[in-house]
Amino acid sequence: MKKTILTGIRPTGNLHLGHYFGACQNWLKLQNDYEFFLEIADVQALTDNFDNPEKVRKNVKELSIDLLSIGIDPKKTRMFIQSKIPEIAELTVFYSNLVTIARLYRNPTVKTEIAQKKALFGNEGESVTYGFVGYPVSQAADITAFHGELIPVGEDQLPLIEQCREIVRKFNHIYGETLKEPEALLSPTPRIKGLDGNEKMGKSLGNAIYLADDEETISKKIMNAKTDPEKIKKDDPANPEICMVYYYHKLIKNENLETVCKECKAGSRGCVACKKELIEKMNEFLSPIREKRTYYLEHPEEVKQILEDGTKEAKKKAENTLSSVKTSMNINYEEL
Repeated sequence: MKKTILTGIRPTGNLHLGHYFGACQNWLKLQNDYEFFLEIADVQALTDNFDNPEKVRKNVKELSIDLLSIGIDPKKTRMFIQSKIPEIAELTVFYSNLVTIARLYRNPTVKTEIAQKKALFGNEGESVTYGFVGYPVSQAADITAFHGELIPVGEDQLPLIEQCREIVRKFNHIYGETLKEPEALLSPTPRIKGLDGNEKMGKSLGNAIYLADDEETISKKIMNAKTDPEKIKKDDPANPEICMVYYYHKLIKNENLETVCKECKAGSRGCVACKKELIEKMNEFLSPIREKRTYYLEHPEEVKQILEDGTKEAKKKAENTLSSVKTSMNINYEEL
């Protein structure tokens, strides 16, 4: 029997290179060897977009197209919409009795995200909702609904997996062995930097290259990428290790990388020429993805069917899990 993997992504925007290299590229390999469930986490997206549900709805389709365009295979991966699996919401209610508010506030991931909200919104950041603080409980429901055994995550998400493990252990201790305790599967790729050199790439930072970007957009973004600030004139030698243009040459595995590095250090390569080469190589890299995106944009009925089929299969598994949970809790009234 193949082990089960559950992973998810929030539909709050299109995929960018940070998503692709940081997570999605690994998913493409994992889907070949595991029973793979990929959740479009629209309910989780609503925890901080509750006042803009149309944004979430629109991005469910956009994100699905992106995922199919990079090579997520519906024959290998069950791609589904979180809100269409009501069993997850029911499990969340049951698990919420197993976690204290104090424990949720101690979760390092939650603490960090609350701090980020305060930094962005000042006093308004104090007004975090129950849903926002409690999303680790919902995530535990996501994982256990499909008996997720391995969960691909970055290091910043490890506290969420540990929270899930605690919930599973407490449930099994009270009600008997029912749920599987998941293990984290750390991403082999570190966090991808933004074009501005920021350690994180993101829409809110305006430093991301999206898989859906056209050639003109790519060109404008790369021409504004951060380079070595000490390089003033075209022929000045520079340090490629602090240049985001070189960073992206390396990221997309430009076959000319050694020459790029050598010429940069020698001062025989100007930044404009280096950026133009990166634009060309980046567009070559994204070209196959763009072709697939065009196909799926022109065949929305196929995307809809893939999501319906994946959701149907996922729901069957979640129904079985919920039935087992209710039986263990002695609230499965089918036998009353």
